[in-house]
Amino acid sequence: MSKHSKERTGEEETTVTPTDTKSESEETSTEESVDTTEVADDVDKYDEPTETADETSESAEPATPKRRIQWARVFAFGVLPAVALLLALGAGYLKWMDNSVRNSETARIESTQAAKDSTIALLSYKPDTVEQQLGAARDLLTGDFRDSYTSLTHDVVIPGAKQKQISAVATVPAVASVSAKPNQAVVLVFVNQTVIVGQDAPTDTASSVRVTLDKVGDRWLIAKFDPV
Repeated sequence: MSKHSKERTGEEETTVTPTDTKSESEETSTEESVDTTEVADDVDKYDEPTETADETSESAEPATPKRRIQWARVFAFGVLPAVALLLALGAGYLKWMDNSVRNSETARIESTQAAKDSTIALLSYKPDTVEQQLGAARDLLTGDFRDSYTSLTHDVVIPGAKQKQISAVATVPAVASVSAKPNQAVVLVFVNQTVIVGQDAPTDTASSVRVTLDKVGDRWLIAKFDPV
């Protein structure tokens, strides 16, 4: 080979070297870029399992169990006692009402009979026994009416009956209960009274009286005697 050819070959080699260097640099840069991308992908891959593990651990945490209402216990310890209490109260109320009705009925019967008998005793007398009769009638009264009746009989009725030979007979054809409570009652009394003065003809009068009675002990006594 000639010297000229060798020089040319050297120039070609010299020319080729920069190109090869550039190519190697590009390849190196490309490889580095690829390596960087792979590293980033690897990092992402390592990160993903961590996040997945966190999510798994969160989902794996046991949920707080909801407390279920035990209806059987509620029914046994809440509803049944309330129903039993209501039934007991209802039974007590009915018994009280029944007793009240019975007591009121008893008071009505007793007070009407007492009003009838006492009215007859108050308005009936004879000249010879007037003091004893009206004195006994006084024991059938109570309160202020007892005092006023005592004054009237002692001051007017007894002296007049003895002096003028007055006699009176009272009858009660009907009575009606206005109200009746265990300790007090009001009775409407219808009265027929026949009065004889000396040798005169009898005089008949009819009237009605509103009689208020109070129960004192086991006796019904007249507290008010109001003509109507």
